[in-house]
Amino acid sequence: MRTGAINEMQELRRKIYLTAKSEKRKRFWGIFCHVTKVETLERAYNLAKKNNGSAGIDGVTFEEIERYGVYKFIAEIREELINGTYLPTRNRKVDIPKSNGKTRTLGIATIKDRVVQGALKLILEPIFEADFSDCSYGFRPNRNQHQAVHKVAKGIVRGFTKVIDVDLTAYFDNINHGFLMDKIALRVNDPKIMRLIKLMLKANGKIGVPQGSVISPLFSNIYLNAIDRMFERAKRETARRGYENMDYCRFADDTVILVNGHEAVDWLVSKAYKRLREELSKLKINLNTEKTKVVDMRKGETFGFLGFNFRLVKNKEKKMLLLNPKKKKVAELVSKVKEHLAKNRDKAVIEMVKELNPILRGWVNYYRIGHCSKIFGFIKIWVEKKVRRFVRKAQKKFGFGWKEWSNEIIYNKWGLYNDYQVRYYNK
Repeated sequence: MRTGAINEMQELRRKIYLTAKSEKRKRFWGIFCHVTKVETLERAYNLAKKNNGSAGIDGVTFEEIERYGVYKFIAEIREELINGTYLPTRNRKVDIPKSNGKTRTLGIATIKDRVVQGALKLILEPIFEADFSDCSYGFRPNRNQHQAVHKVAKGIVRGFTKVIDVDLTAYFDNINHGFLMDKIALRVNDPKIMRLIKLMLKANGKIGVPQGSVISPLFSNIYLNAIDRMFERAKRETARRGYENMDYCRFADDTVILVNGHEAVDWLVSKAYKRLREELSKLKINLNTEKTKVVDMRKGETFGFLGFNFRLVKNKEKKMLLLNPKKKKVAELVSKVKEHLAKNRDKAVIEMVKELNPILRGWVNYYRIGHCSKIFGFIKIWVEKKVRRFVRKAQKKFGFGWKEWSNEIIYNKWGLYNDYQVRYYNK
């Protein structure tokens, strides 16, 4: 995609955002034409290709589309959209194992549907970004998990040590289409856009949005935005003498409510919990009462958020917050490394290590903002031993080759990942 077209798209999105930000009650009309622009569809295709997902239920891959002709492929989609003949295909369902032994079902859309969803998202996203709460971090431009983790950590340090650790039951599977359409209609007054959204939703059932689709994260944020806004108001209304008594943070369906640990505001914990249940009930979303819990961190209780375990510990005479990877996340990494080594036992060590490094790098980069020196040390030594054992097995020998291979050989010649330095979050 040419640079000029990218800049034009960015400028269009900027204008839509500024208009939505300045006109809070504006309902956008005539925006379907932007979705069907060649530049929008081309941008959506490039974003889909960058993610390099697998084929949908039709079996069509990016390689086949490239051979067929990308511009011809995009032109045909555009014609279907303009003529009103475009119909989304149901997703290919894939079950992904979870650490608790259960599975999570992902919906893999066809590439064609991903392009249409991506084009629609490019135009709708800036409209709703203008309305989204600062407390929401999931799947939004220039926002990420580290920012959400830092916000929660900062709240605890401020003294918000009573924590409501929220767990929603199958959130994405229970989003009500009618409610979602009503929320979108508050900002969109374009019949063609609304028809397209309805077709996308109905293609995969009467309720819910598929996890893994391009536009589902935007829909999920729209659906919960009223609850985000409610807790924003609660923060302001419960403040006393300029000091806040609570905070709130959400990343997709992972939510944490923080309340001042002082006993004088204990009532606020039960009040926040009650209001959360009431608002979720209106949306027909169920709170998992078995997993949702109220945690008092001053009593040594802990909770998990976005893969991190939060714990207050006493350091000399002072309490300090520790952030560590949850045990199951360490176990998942160990399992991935073992699986990788088993699958690649016939490869040369340099080739195997080259494919292993992204697994290690991604995990370490995510958790390095926590207090992970000890766990990183364990992971580094454990991985090195596994790699040594991998080569010894290939030689049909026992041991780890401590005398045969120095660390310089393993990390410099074989190229094993070696950056386990902790880097605390820097805003």
